[in-house]
Amino acid sequence: MKHIFQAGKKEHPTLLLLHGTGGSEKDLLSLAEVIDPNASVLSVRGNVLENGMSRFFRRLEEGVFDEEDLINRTVELNDFLTEAAKEYNFDRDNVIAIGYSNGANIAGSLLFHHEDSLRAAILHHPMVPRRNVDIPNLAEVKVFIGAGINDPLCSAQETKELATILTDHHAEVSVHWEENGHQLTQTEVEAAAEWYRTLS
Repeated sequence: MKHIFQAGKKEHPTLLLLHGTGGSEKDLLSLAEVIDPNASVLSVRGNVLENGMSRFFRRLEEGVFDEEDLINRTVELNDFLTEAAKEYNFDRDNVIAIGYSNGANIAGSLLFHHEDSLRAAILHHPMVPRRNVDIPNLAEVKVFIGAGINDPLCSAQETKELATILTDHHAEVSVHWEENGHQLTQTEVEAAAEWYRTLS
């Protein structure tokens, strides 16, 4: 997978950056600086093209995921993380995802499908990746969800449903609401950074 790796301090996590539709591996680098300037960074570009725009998995239409492709791409990303940890010598058990929109959805899919794939996750404007599936025990996982009350792509109900599913599987979930739409705001990023500093 096309990516950027920047080595940080060994005792800090590796931040897995996952862009939104039409983005690239460069999009969230400045966000990582706000969250933890001492962390290693692994920023990945999605392998799927939709009308020339990079994504992490196919969709059938707006808001409707191609579930088979989502599953396969999630396996691909999880395997890539394991290989990258060996190549770049970072702790595979200390990876924290930061995803926006489509990137948040693939990060959520990692949590839903692969136990111990992520230590924690910052999900900006995510949807529920899949419904009615067996989800691993997430007792050791902490999740920040950033959401917009007026988000036209990801309703408040969708956010609440995702938070409930994660909590029901024992994740520690914090939801931050903005009175905005789908855009990623500075105040939301600052809230994520404040949450990140509470991680032990």
